[in-house]
Amino acid sequence: MIDWFTWTQIIVSCGVGVLCLVLGLVGRAPSDLTLGCLALVELLLVAQIVVTVVVWNTGPGPTGSGVEFVGYLVTALIIPPAAVFWGLIERTKWSNVVLAIAALTIAVMIWRMDQIWFLQGATGLAPTALGVG
Repeated sequence: MIDWFTWTQIIVSCGVGVLCLVLGLVGRAPSDLTLGCLALVELLLVAQIVVTVVVWNTGPGPTGSGVEFVGYLVTALIIPPAAVFWGLIERTKWSNVVLAIAALTIAVMIWRMDQIWFLQGATGLAPTALGVG
């Protein structure tokens, strides 16, 4: 993982989460703004896949479990489309709150992926589970 890109993703996800939460609490239904912002979060996750593949193949992999890292990444990729689907089907203010929860969940998952990559196996006791690196 690349540190600055990780923090960019976390900041963008938190910003999108706060925006969607505020718009939901003031009573606005999902709009192109909120759905588009969550699409940006998804785009950053797709870019994270590219970054992960490149970094994993050119340098050391995660210090923690590779399977756990990939599991977080795949799960994170599923959350924004599911939340957008919800927002398109149920056009109420609560859908924006669901979008906010999705974006904030992604921020936490990216932070956890960063821990798995850099800190989890820092003692040397957790080899990569995928056998790469």
